[in-house]
Amino acid sequence: MDRFTAVERALRHSAPHALLETVQDALTAHYTARKVDLLMADYAMTILQPVNALPYTATPVPIHTSAPGRAFGAQEPYIEDGGGEGEPRTAHLPVSVRGDRIGILSVRLPADACDPDTVRELADVAEVLGHEIVVAERDTDLYLQARRADRLTLAAEMQWQLLPGRSCSRPEYEIGAQLEPAYAIHGDNFDWSASADHLTLTVTNGMGEGIEAALLTNLAINALRNARRAGLSLSDQACLADQAVYGHYQGAVHLSVLLLCFDLATGETEIIDAGSPKMWRMRNGRTEPVDLDGQLPLGMAEDTPYTHERLQLEPGDRLLFVSDGVYDVASPTGERYSERALTRAMNSSRLLPPSQVPRAVLQELSGHRGPAVTAEDDALIVCLDWRGRP
Repeated sequence: MDRFTAVERALRHSAPHALLETVQDALTAHYTARKVDLLMADYAMTILQPVNALPYTATPVPIHTSAPGRAFGAQEPYIEDGGGEGEPRTAHLPVSVRGDRIGILSVRLPADACDPDTVRELADVAEVLGHEIVVAERDTDLYLQARRADRLTLAAEMQWQLLPGRSCSRPEYEIGAQLEPAYAIHGDNFDWSASADHLTLTVTNGMGEGIEAALLTNLAINALRNARRAGLSLSDQACLADQAVYGHYQGAVHLSVLLLCFDLATGETEIIDAGSPKMWRMRNGRTEPVDLDGQLPLGMAEDTPYTHERLQLEPGDRLLFVSDGVYDVASPTGERYSERALTRAMNSSRLLPPSQVPRAVLQELSGHRGPAVTAEDDALIVCLDWRGRP
């Protein structure tokens, strides 16, 4: 048995809460590792938190100004020199699952053991570890706790558990998404699901605040999932979710949603615009909003009919979806975050991968709002790069 297979087998047989100890022992035995650390990206995607410490007690590692953060941002292994010839070196390796960035595995090795082949094997180990973490989170809170730089509100707890991830990658497309304020979100949400031939994407802006907004969004998202998993069309998915929300709240509250279904082979896209999330497209260097036929938000009226419209995507298109918590934000002088500002933010982040675009736009939004101003509404950004099939 080769050393990579031995480590992989050890991880697959590890207890869910003991993955760090298992990978530490296995890499020490098979790769002569001097030290092994696991860092998890926090909910705000600004710091990396060590797993081997109680929540909120460890010193975090900043993503934007650290060696582990460099590997996390680039999603490539980064080798940190030990400070002198012959000194041990540290390999920082992305822990990701199908494009969803989870954290970093840092492995300190003797200088003569840190060769390219070993680093490639360790990168594969980090990928296996990521898959095992996703499975382990069904049975332990350890890794979810490690992601927290602060305590989540109950509404935020419900919302984060509802999300599919924060990024996803396939040959045809790549998605990145983020919500703010990360530790106190209310009703905004995003969801996606892919089959062999289609991608369904949902961008949601729930009405209200706190736990009530989270409950409304949970009802709507699960109604949409129930309809989607029953094989219903996009229009019928919207109708079923509309009936579920209206049946429970009788029109007292509603939920704005943008529903999209992408044909992975052709790029033809069905869209239902039922509320306020807005859609922008960058094509051939030009950025502009996509005008859609607005329909009633879910749950506003009884038995609302919904119809889809079509949009044709081209390889190289970038789509950006934003909630009203982005385009309604005011500066300290009262100036709204205008279309011009959003266009500038998209253009300035055009070279970034979709997984990094939402954070870049939200940082610019924070600067517009002012450092001393607290966000009054959720801000949601979803970025999708369309590559299409050959």
